[in-house]
Amino acid sequence: MSTNVEIDEPLAVTARGSSPLTRKTRRKVRWFEVAGFTAPALLVYVAFVFVPVAFAVVMAFFDGNRVQPFSNFVGFDNFAEIFTGGRTFGMPFFWDAVRNNFLIAILSLVLQGPLAIGVALLLNRPMKARGLVRTLIFVPYVLSEVITGVMFTMMLLPNGALAVWLERLGLGSLADTLWLADIGNGGLGSITFWVAMFVLTWKYIGLAIILFLAGLSGIPEELTEAASIDGASWWQIQRKITLPLLGPTMRIWAFLSIIGSFQLFDMIWILTRQNPTIVGMDTMATYMVQMGMNRNRVGYGSAIAVVLFVITLIVALVYQRFILKRDVGKEA
Repeated sequence: MSTNVEIDEPLAVTARGSSPLTRKTRRKVRWFEVAGFTAPALLVYVAFVFVPVAFAVVMAFFDGNRVQPFSNFVGFDNFAEIFTGGRTFGMPFFWDAVRNNFLIAILSLVLQGPLAIGVALLLNRPMKARGLVRTLIFVPYVLSEVITGVMFTMMLLPNGALAVWLERLGLGSLADTLWLADIGNGGLGSITFWVAMFVLTWKYIGLAIILFLAGLSGIPEELTEAASIDGASWWQIQRKITLPLLGPTMRIWAFLSIIGSFQLFDMIWILTRQNPTIVGMDTMATYMVQMGMNRNRVGYGSAIAVVLFVITLIVALVYQRFILKRDVGKEA
């Protein structure tokens, strides 16, 4: 027979000698605690996210400059010009920028994903100096985009380190290649585009490998050991057990890679020496800076920022709705 006696909390508090608190008072105290802890973060978030976004949306309806951003109301003309403007020599072209952003996003997944998974699987096996190898692989990600861009720019100059080595190897015909100055409309047929993809892969693959290694560490060893005892080969274990269980990590990495590709600015800006248009390497971010700041069309640049925000938001929502939802459902 149970002898437990339920005691109301206020009475228990009174019995301990403290002043009793009613349920309504406790709710108020909790509300003030929640408000006190979250208010500073909310204020910073509103000040540095919502206010600039609202400011950009309003400026997008004007054709102002940096001195008078709210002069000459033009309605939706800036948005119409973005989508209907034609290609002009020497001027950035919006649809080239959109193409480059999507190509970089897709190729980042295609190139970096399998390569990072393969390296992570190899580094997940027992080997000497594994910690040192992991650290060295992550070093490029630690470097800033400016340092990385300047470093590759100097290496790929016509008289840079790569040209010298090509000459020594008897490949002098390649030494004169303009790796970062392939003038044209860019795209898959541009040498500069593939050089930029190589630099981006070198820079960001370390993050993918570290994420995959973290995901691999969460896979129970009992599963792979049981499969090995049953006679499964190493490849069968990876294909049937490891890679499916690594799925949530791969989907998170893919999401980060896609969003990062749409926000790409600094690396392209430095590799092309602040002139991506001449080699057809504009992204939506560089297009926005060139039109809004360099050409002093703040209203038009704000309209581009709004379009970039909407495109990124749609891609993020679609990805979360159809890809990430399966992981959230499993956790629930």
